Amino acid sequence: MPTHIASSETDVIEAVHTAREWQSPLEIVAGGTKRNYGRSVVTMGTVLDVSGLRGIIAYEPEELILTAAPGTPVAEIEAVLAEKGQRLGFDPPDWRGLLDPEHDGFGTIGGAISADAGGPARVRYGAARDHLLGIRGVNGFGEAFRAGGKVVKNVTGFDIPKLACGAMGTLCVLTEVTLRVFPKPPLSATLAVRGLSPEDGFALLRRVWSSPLEATGLVFSKDTALMRLEGEKEPLAEKCAMLRTLLGEHAIGEIPEGDVAFKAVGDGGIFDDMPLDVWRVFLPPASAAAAAAELDSPLWLGDWAGGLLWVAALPGSDTVRAAAHKHGGHAILTRAQEETRERLDVFEPQDAVRAAVTGAVKAAFDPLHLFNPGRMWDGV
Repeated sequence: MPTHIASSETDVIEAVHTAREWQSPLEIVAGGTKRNYGRSVVTMGTVLDVSGLRGIIAYEPEELILTAAPGTPVAEIEAVLAEKGQRLGFDPPDWRGLLDPEHDGFGTIGGAISADAGGPARVRYGAARDHLLGIRGVNGFGEAFRAGGKVVKNVTGFDIPKLACGAMGTLCVLTEVTLRVFPKPPLSATLAVRGLSPEDGFALLRRVWSSPLEATGLVFSKDTALMRLEGEKEPLAEKCAMLRTLLGEHAIGEIPEGDVAFKAVGDGGIFDDMPLDVWRVFLPPASAAAAAAELDSPLWLGDWAGGLLWVAALPGSDTVRAAAHKHGGHAILTRAQEETRERLDVFEPQDAVRAAVTGAVKAAFDPLHLFNPGRMWDGV
């Protein structure tokens, strides 16, 4: 399998020029932990390995801004931020156990951005695309470009970083990303209310979400609502007291090691050892309970106060998406065998108008369809 090893933007440009000359599409990889997410890439086996584009390029703790190369491990970035009491707000998950348990690689910041992947704290801070201030990249013409900047309000035309976020590497090869970061309170508390129906559980979580408590985790699993609050010692104690007052009609317990439980939710850890397909269903939170009631699923759980349902399904089954559509949402097939991912739509099917727009954007960035072709839809 031919592999281009890139350790600089110049190497990426050269690889793209070679791909153009030979009209040889590229599978773009770094840590490789998400290669089983999405459809198989349609190439002649040529790989562009950007894991060598690694390291924190600039970090301004006072300005809450960090710039890194895309091959930088998420764990490395989180460790540097933790030293300054800061965090990545979109809480990038680690899907290695879910997608490829035997993979010995590492999740990278470029992979998290390309998949627009977010964990439980997203309910408080927003999605990855909300934090991506700027990028550098190489387009399908072999041209380096910069988009966005290093301040929050920097968009005067097309918001190119938001296009790249979630595009699964189909538009450009990222060579640099600039992110807004957030203060991370030193303490957290996870509180639980048990014995709830899905209707009551999600309604309770929405009450907490709409309160001023700024919860960084709102999960419903089985019959239990989990709520994570963060802060300094005294403010956190006040938040916990406010929560007990807000939910005074319910018995509230505290969960030790609550951060571990929330990490397992974001990582999809509950499904790691199950021989089942895994879907993520994105919904209006008020519709979560009704949608869950219609799922033909042996196991599901809700995150983001009901904005996200993780759903296990029998291998090859395609019943989840219909329930999502009925309740105003959409679904992504997150884990399945390759045959299923080729037969079913992994990402939401596009109508003719959306497909035309998607095709036009692809043509503007990558007219020869060199980058991860077929990863999301036919021709994209």
